[in-house]
Amino acid sequence: MKSFYSLLTLLFAVSATYAQTFGTVNANQVGGTSGNSAALSYLLGDLGSEAEKRAKNPLSDAQGSPYTSNSFSPTALYYEDEKVGTFYYRYNALNEEIELKKSNSEEETIRGLARDKELNIRPNGKKMSFKTFVTSKKRTTNGYLTELVQGQKYDLYKRIRVKFTDATAAQNSFVKAIPARFTQFTEYYVQKNGVNRIDEIVLKKGKLMKVVDSSKKDDLNKFMKENNINLKNENDLIKVFDFLNK
Repeated sequence: MKSFYSLLTLLFAVSATYAQTFGTVNANQVGGTSGNSAALSYLLGDLGSEAEKRAKNPLSDAQGSPYTSNSFSPTALYYEDEKVGTFYYRYNALNEEIELKKSNSEEETIRGLARDKELNIRPNGKKMSFKTFVTSKKRTTNGYLTELVQGQKYDLYKRIRVKFTDATAAQNSFVKAIPARFTQFTEYYVQKNGVNRIDEIVLKKGKLMKVVDSSKKDDLNKFMKENNINLKNENDLIKVFDFLNK
């Protein structure tokens, strides 16, 4: 366990560190043309210049948001299971970045939470932390997952990611211009007990059955039929993994 004072050095990334360490955006997060470079230079700026960024924001007309919520919400911050304090946070899902401040004042300095896997916030009582996982396209990725189910056999996680697509100009009078936009996606991941790997679940019955132990497949199939389970409904997906953990 790190001491509290050494922990403090992990909690916040000041502007220069944020730009170097937390400004990474993967190629699959961005669509569009070469105009993205100017947009991303804005998005990857330091957190210490929020007022300047708001004044010069080149994406003010873009549809959607890089944030899951533009406003800050209260959350507890933990190191492992030790509570560090209460902060206000918002999640930049495009940059995979948790932004924190000590109070909800507009004048309060915004900082980036260090990407230490022992640090976690718990909005609405659900643990959200930085992890390594494998997408459905077999791509190993780092990012933030929210724990939905913690069980003896399976853990279930949720990931919200955002993709930015640049604006497209109208080619002629018959085709409308398409504004720049942020598009939000939700993904789900599972980790089997004793397996040091977290994999994305494709929300189809056949794909799910490949994840489940053979001894549970018949029971799960019966459970899903009797309860009219829709895997694309988060509450139903949670019910499935609660059942599998019995």
